[in-house]
Amino acid sequence: MKAVIQRVSECSVTVDGTVAGSIGNGFLILLGVEKGDTETEAERLSAKISGLRIFTDENDKMNLSLSDVNGGVLVVSNFTLCAQCRKGRRPKFDAAAGPELAESLYEYFCVCMKSNGIEKVEKGIFGADMKVSLLNDGPVTIVIDTKELAL
Repeated sequence: MKAVIQRVSECSVTVDGTVAGSIGNGFLILLGVEKGDTETEAERLSAKISGLRIFTDENDKMNLSLSDVNGGVLVVSNFTLCAQCRKGRRPKFDAAAGPELAESLYEYFCVCMKSNGIEKVEKGIFGADMKVSLLNDGPVTIVIDTKELAL
């Protein structure tokens, strides 16, 4: 499972001209689910993201977590994070999980974020053509792959 986390002042996702989800201060999380991912990856990734200390404290040091700043998350499914670009110029998406598994783990990841103390968890619409708007704060962008997390 892969995630791109962007610290934002605000963000929203729109589908067919209608806002599907929006938050103020917090994280925009683009989430890619790969073949072989399980609920364990969703649990580990959500715990890692919930505890990330990338908001600035009174000394302008990145020392505060989402909970510390009462931040929310907007989670957007994004199978293109699973792209393989080793050969040629057209990405291959063979590593991406099929829609049934990906949607199930996407929804479970959102539940895990709430169980990790994040009160505001907003979502895009799985499989839809989404327009994401954000005001990146910093900018701060972190990429996490569960294959690289310590056990």
